[in-house]
Amino acid sequence: MTLAEQARALVGDERDPIANAANLAALLYGELPDLNWAGFYFVRDGELVLGPFQGKPACVRIARGRGVCGTAWERAETIVVPDVHAFPGHIACDSASNAEIVVPLVAEGGRVIGVLDLDSPRHDRFDSADRALVEDVAALYVAASDIA
Repeated sequence: MTLAEQARALVGDERDPIANAANLAALLYGELPDLNWAGFYFVRDGELVLGPFQGKPACVRIARGRGVCGTAWERAETIVVPDVHAFPGHIACDSASNAEIVVPLVAEGGRVIGVLDLDSPRHDRFDSADRALVEDVAALYVAASDIA
């Protein structure tokens, strides 16, 4: 079973956004090699707020346009960073992180409701196949969850 198939099976008929985010973060963290963090941030009161994740404790709040997560939210586009230390304004929640991919969670009408964030201790960790997979998981999350 592919990771995408596992993700679809995990959310199944479940509509709760927290349960779905928790299971998808655990799946990505457990199945993708060379990750040190996988999780969700959700837009709350004009900032990103930490949601379900796997890995070390993380930054709780991120401003729009700040770091990779805030920039992906602001631009409403996926950002793949081969070396986070070269990304202007990178937020170092875990000093072991060297590469990152952040995918916006886009709801109906193009509204960004959060981001799916993966970090790796390995430089240049994320390629086009990873991007496609994580974008598919993000879209699945939005489609499978009751988003307010």
